[in-house]
Amino acid sequence: MSNTTPRVRELNLYRQYFDLVTAGTKTIEVRVKYPHLADLAAGDVIRFRIKGTDETCEVEVKRVTEYRDFEALLEGEGSSNVNPTATHHEQLANIRAIYPPEKEALGTLAIEIRLLD
Repeated sequence: MSNTTPRVRELNLYRQYFDLVTAGTKTIEVRVKYPHLADLAAGDVIRFRIKGTDETCEVEVKRVTEYRDFEALLEGEGSSNVNPTATHHEQLANIRAIYPPEKEALGTLAIEIRLLD
């Protein structure tokens, strides 16, 4: 039996996506493959925070999959798992409004998550 404690990462999340995570309807988080996320792995915990507030929720990382760009990520993961309230094209536009082309060029990560109690 292992006594290792999972690594906890803190990441900011916009209110609309935070609410989807806490409702359990958003099961894939989308991020750019920044160096500080390169070693993110199944079993890690992410503490999402709404920037400027004390509101947080914790999720377990179930899987991390790398894609060349956001289009491939949405096709591979299914848009409804990323944001069930927006169409594929709306999501692509929203994600690219957050991450400009030079960031997307770093690679993209689909992080499958499960809300912790």
